[in-house]
Amino acid sequence: MTDLPQQTLDDATAVLRSALAGDGDAVVGAFDDVVDRSGLAGAYGVAWCLAATMVGDPGPTGSCALDFPGIDEAGYDTRWVARFVSAYANRDADTGQALFGAAAADGLLPDCLLTLAGSTVATLRSRDW
Repeated sequence: MTDLPQQTLDDATAVLRSALAGDGDAVVGAFDDVVDRSGLAGAYGVAWCLAATMVGDPGPTGSCALDFPGIDEAGYDTRWVARFVSAYANRDADTGQALFGAAAADGLLPDCLLTLAGSTVATLRSRDW
């Protein structure tokens, strides 16, 4: 995660601050600001940074699976987050980019990013951060 540009880290911090405050509109606004400045590639970098915050440094290259009972019945955004975080954990940027692009094409990226921010905050809180 330390290889990310400082702007990406600053943007991720802004997203997390808004999520910690429970301000969903500000989370979406922070992502919108990133898209306005850096396009979808910038928002992808912030999302990847949030996944890194949840997982930490990925382990050795290999196959990781998330234990998520009922994933197939979950909403689009929840399934997306589980798969996106799994892609990060597996060091599979191609899958992460494909998921990101699919959510954007489906018009559901803002919902997915909001859920990702909320999941990141929940993970941090569970660690007594």
